[in-house]
Amino acid sequence: MIRVFNQYASLKGTLCFLCEGLLILFAPLLAAKLRFWTEAGRFENYTDSTEFIFQCSVFAIVFLASFYWNGLYDLRKPGRLTHIFGLTQALGVACLILGASYYLIPSLLLGRGVFFIALGVVLLAVVCTRILGATFWRMAVPTENTIILGTHSMAVDLAQALHERHDLTTKLIGFVEEDRNKQPAGSTLLGYPVLGTLNQLEEIVAAKQIRRVVVAIEERRGVLPVAPLVRLKVEGVVVEEAQTVIAALTGHVRLQTLLPSWVVFADGFRRSTFTLVVKRIVDVVCSVIGFLVSLPVMALTAIAIKLDSKGPILYRQQRVGYKGHCFDVLKFRSMRVDAEVNGAQFSTADDPRITRVGRFIRRFRLDEFPQFLNVIRGEMSFVGPRPERPVFVEALRQRTAYYDQRHSVRPGLTGWAQVQYRYGSSIDDACVKLEYDLFYLQNMSILFDLVIIFKTIRTVLLTGEQAVSVTDPEASRLPNTTAPSAKAAGQPKSAAVGF
Repeated sequence: MIRVFNQYASLKGTLCFLCEGLLILFAPLLAAKLRFWTEAGRFENYTDSTEFIFQCSVFAIVFLASFYWNGLYDLRKPGRLTHIFGLTQALGVACLILGASYYLIPSLLLGRGVFFIALGVVLLAVVCTRILGATFWRMAVPTENTIILGTHSMAVDLAQALHERHDLTTKLIGFVEEDRNKQPAGSTLLGYPVLGTLNQLEEIVAAKQIRRVVVAIEERRGVLPVAPLVRLKVEGVVVEEAQTVIAALTGHVRLQTLLPSWVVFADGFRRSTFTLVVKRIVDVVCSVIGFLVSLPVMALTAIAIKLDSKGPILYRQQRVGYKGHCFDVLKFRSMRVDAEVNGAQFSTADDPRITRVGRFIRRFRLDEFPQFLNVIRGEMSFVGPRPERPVFVEALRQRTAYYDQRHSVRPGLTGWAQVQYRYGSSIDDACVKLEYDLFYLQNMSILFDLVIIFKTIRTVLLTGEQAVSVTDPEASRLPNTTAPSAKAAGQPKSAAVGF
């Protein structure tokens, strides 16, 4: 398995992307050859220019971006009809984007005949790549047999994460019982067999041809089979720790069993001065450009808000930012002025307090545009954990010892939690989002920020999803600060603090 930003990436999806990228890049060249097959010298005249190379590059970039945005490289999606629908939609979106580009910049235009032939070549190339690639993958790429040491909650979470990532080459064979006195013969967990106990670890590895062992034992003191694991590691078997593997599979850190020792010794959590300086420069430049470009849209939004309902155009609310310092976050008002007349409340997806204009601007995140000013002033960044209200921060500090770590960077207009997790409306959702925020802190980089921005654009343009901030700037409510049980909430009252 390969890793990108400490996440397991699908080798199959990566190869598919590279192969299709090359085929799409050369599709206009092949199309020109077919178009001018009988006209001597016409093909050479048409293709022998730097302009044609640029046209091919734009053609390929637009199609690949459209394929990515429509999920064609997420091979976890089941069903042939899903992929057919996604391919049809991706082709349509790419054609619309290219059509608009050709209208605005005529020099990008491929000839009409060449373009439609190239479109047919792209369709044929994608279909053949998917069919032949799947056949080749089954025949040529061996699976990596994997076992999990442990049978408790972390082992179960790991097994579920592996089961959902069937796009990887890893194959879960079963579990190994950590209680050496049990006789697990014939027992199963999540449909996978419990193969034996830790006393039989080396025999199980040899018998099942195991290539990867993941340790998911939550209490390891006096239990961990150190000597057998050392021997297996020296013999070439991959030995990994479950917390790291779960993070790599899911894109978030498992808070329920997170130990300070993992944070201390895990890869990542690096903040070079160069990265921080470049990040700030990018924030300022992009915010100034974004503010200037969005001025007409913001002007229309302001007029619409004023005509739609009484009250101010902008909404200000205090938030906790970098190093715990509070600041006023700016947003276009999307709720009635009496939204919190009965006290602060959580905002829901279909909140009746949202105005007609507010519902539209929330859907496309136009209400967030004034936060360009927060970024320019240095209170926020383009990418980072979303800022929360002070009252929520106090409650969340009681739930987990790690909450204040998210204040080690500037809060963001968007973040990893916002593009990965659903709309949040509770303290429990905030704890789940903290898991994604910690993963972002572990892997923060300029390139990772660009990926998050790209995913945000995809979310806004293609799905029109609302921003998934747990503590909506206009309406949020702190419920009973007594934390629910770990079982009910899916999170513990507080993270473990011992090694």
